[in-house]
Amino acid sequence: MRRNASEPDARRPAPTDPPDTAHRPGTTDPPGTTGDPDARWMALLMHAAFFLLLGASLTRFLMRHPGETRTPWIIALSAVLAVLYLLGPVLGSRPTPRRLTWLGVLVVVWMVLVVLAPSFAWCAVPLFYTGLRILPPRAALALVALLTVFVVAAQLRLATGFDPNLVLAPPAVAAVATAVFVHMQRQAVRQRDLAARQRELIDDLLRTRRDLAATERREGTLAERQRLSMEIHDTLAQGLSSQQMLLQAADRSWDTDPATARRHVLTATGIAERNLAEARRFVHDLAPADLAEGGGLEAALHALATRETSQARGRLTVRCHVEGVPAAALPDRVQSALLRIAQGALANVTEHAEATVAALTLTHLDDRVVLDIADDGRGFDAGRPASRPPEGVRGHGLPAMRARVQQLGGTLTVESAPGEGTVLSAAVPLPHPNTAPTAPPAPEERA
Repeated sequence: MRRNASEPDARRPAPTDPPDTAHRPGTTDPPGTTGDPDARWMALLMHAAFFLLLGASLTRFLMRHPGETRTPWIIALSAVLAVLYLLGPVLGSRPTPRRLTWLGVLVVVWMVLVVLAPSFAWCAVPLFYTGLRILPPRAALALVALLTVFVVAAQLRLATGFDPNLVLAPPAVAAVATAVFVHMQRQAVRQRDLAARQRELIDDLLRTRRDLAATERREGTLAERQRLSMEIHDTLAQGLSSQQMLLQAADRSWDTDPATARRHVLTATGIAERNLAEARRFVHDLAPADLAEGGGLEAALHALATRETSQARGRLTVRCHVEGVPAAALPDRVQSALLRIAQGALANVTEHAEATVAALTLTHLDDRVVLDIADDGRGFDAGRPASRPPEGVRGHGLPAMRARVQQLGGTLTVESAPGEGTVLSAAVPLPHPNTAPTAPPAPEERA
C-alpha cells in the first residue's frame, strides 16, 4: 500500500536519534531503559548489586587486613570507583567519546583495585552489564573476556591451592550473564520492531478505513444522483413533456377550435398541479405523492390509471387490475419503485405507442410481486438494441426502470413486436413474512 509522503513512518527512527546508532544492538540503552519497565528494574538491580558488592569487598578487606599501608589507597580507590559509577547515568548511554572514556577509567580503577585487593573481583558482574550496554557487540565481548581473566586471577590469588572451580566458575558466570543480556536485548529489539510494524499496520488500517469511507460516500452520492434523476424523469420531466404537448396542441387550435384549446389548457393546468405536488414531496421526503396520500400501491395505481385516462381526453383508456392479496405490507421502496415504473411506462405509451387501451396489472404472489403494463399500440422490435438518444432528447425511461428493478433484486422484461403492442413486466422478489431483513438499506436510499 502506498504511503503518503506527508505522513510519519513508524519504521523511521525518531528525529533525535543519531542515524548511525539508533536501534542497533550493542549501541543503545538496555532494551528500552527509557520506556521498558523491565529494563529499568534490571538497571536498578545492577546498580544496587554493584554498590553492595563494592561495600562487601571493602568491608572484607578492612576486616582481613586492618592497619596495612595499602588500606588508605584501597579506601580512596573504592570511593573513586563509586563516584565514577554514579557519573555513568549522567553521561547517557550512547557510545560517545566522553562515555567511552568514562568506561575506560572505570575499568582501569577497578583493575587497580583487583590487583591491590582481589576481593573486589566480583564487582565485575555489574561491569559486564555496563560494558554490554554501552559498547558494540565485539568490543563488549572483548571487555567481558578481559574482566573474566582478572576475576579468575584474583580468585586464584585468594585460594590456598589450585581449585578447578575457581578457573571455570567465573567464565561460566560471565557467559551466562552475557547470554542473558544479549537475549534480553534481542527480545527488546524484536518487540520494538513488532511495535513499529503494529503501529504501521494500524496506520494503514486507519487510512484504508478512511479511503473506504470516502469511496462509500462517493458511491452513495452517485447512486443518490442516479435515483434522483430517475425520480425527476418519472415525475417532473414526464409532466412537463405532457404539458408541452398539450400547450402546443392548444396553440394550434386556439383560433379554429377555442373549446378544444381550452380543454388542453385545463388538462395542462391539472398536470402542473400534479407536478407541483410531486416537487413539494421531493422537498419533504422524496416519496411519491400518490403513495403519500394513503391507500398503498393499489390505490396509487388506480389513481394513476384514472388520471392518465382523464388527461388523454378519450384517446387512451387505462385500466387497473389487482390480483391476489399480499401476505404482508409491501416495503416502501418496492411500492415507490413500482409506482415510478408504472408512471414511466404510461408516459412512454402516451408519447410513443399511439395506443387506445393500456392495462396495469399488479399480481401478488407468495414470494414476489409483479407489475405488468400492456398496451395495444404500434409496438417495436424488442430484440433490437436501443440507440443512444441525441443530446438533449429524453431517453431515460427503460434504463431507469431496469435500474430501479435491479436495485431491488428483481427483473424487467419487455415483450413487443411492430404492430402488436407492448407488454412490460417488472417482477420484484419479496422476503418471507417471518424472516427479518438482514441486509442494510441500499446506498441510494440513504439520504
